[in-house]
Amino acid sequence: MRALILAGGKGTRLRPLTVYTPKPIVPVLNRPFLEYQIEILKRADIHDITLSLNYQPDKIQQILGYGEDLGVKIDYVTEPQPMGTAGAYKYAANDFEEPTIVVNGDILTDLIISRLIKHHQRSGAKATIALAPVEDPKRYGLVKTDGDGNVEEFLEKPDAEALGTAGTSLINAGIYVLEKDILELIPEAENYSFEYNVFPAILEKKIPFSSYAMEREYWCDIGTPKTYLKAHMDFLEGRIKNFPIERDAAHDRATSTYVDETSVIDQDCVIKPNVKISNSVIGRGVVIEEKAVIENSVIWPHSRISNSAKVSGAILARSCYVGKNAVIGPGAVLGNKTTLTDYTRV
Repeated sequence: MRALILAGGKGTRLRPLTVYTPKPIVPVLNRPFLEYQIEILKRADIHDITLSLNYQPDKIQQILGYGEDLGVKIDYVTEPQPMGTAGAYKYAANDFEEPTIVVNGDILTDLIISRLIKHHQRSGAKATIALAPVEDPKRYGLVKTDGDGNVEEFLEKPDAEALGTAGTSLINAGIYVLEKDILELIPEAENYSFEYNVFPAILEKKIPFSSYAMEREYWCDIGTPKTYLKAHMDFLEGRIKNFPIERDAAHDRATSTYVDETSVIDQDCVIKPNVKISNSVIGRGVVIEEKAVIENSVIWPHSRISNSAKVSGAILARSCYVGKNAVIGPGAVLGNKTTLTDYTRV
């Protein structure tokens, strides 16, 4: 079986973090995000992986290479223009002779992919969709299934009345196993969607369509700054399983600093006396001056936090500068190379 990761989006919802950094390689616990998807595919013995790209593809390929360091073989396909989720699948997988597992490029999960594949094979379906339960499904599409897990209906972004009668909180998790037959439902060189075009066609034609409901597995769409930060907090709390975490890499750290047990600090950081870091992720080469406080935050590489500054519940992209006694509060997001002068309040 082959895998296709749909990583062609511009990451507009995640801006300003994605202005200079494509969403597939934004750092999550100081690793390029796509490495987590590649890792769960590799665990399922899937080593042939195609990335469908469109936005800043050179930066993604430069970071991931051809997969040698990750133990897989990565091929790249660049869409000639935005083609939608299904159009990108058609463009990339048209010559595949085997079933394909398709993964949306903004999904963080610890799903055991081999279980999804085995379920698909046992079901005899032509398509299988992974489903995830969420507390607030209004901005997603609900998926209704019968008692055997066969897909019956999609409810896209349901209103309160529809939610009350749907009888399910399961949404499309953005992970599919598709037999080659599904390619026949997608026209050549058109912008085409799984959600709005292909899946309705499968139901209309009564093609066997199964589902796999995630239960205890973790799932998060990191497509916004809020969910991106939440994913980090979930990692630090231990809600995401089976990924090794190096919490405290080699760096220059004063003995009088306080760093709690949950925080993750990358290499080559400089942490001056009386700094307090709690429940945060600090990227490579960050300099944190005396008496600064960082809590519940994510700081990308090569930023500098000056004396007595406080960063709380915020995200700082690469190479930011925070002046003395500045305060950055919950929900703040700073793009690359942002400079905040002394005593700024954000």
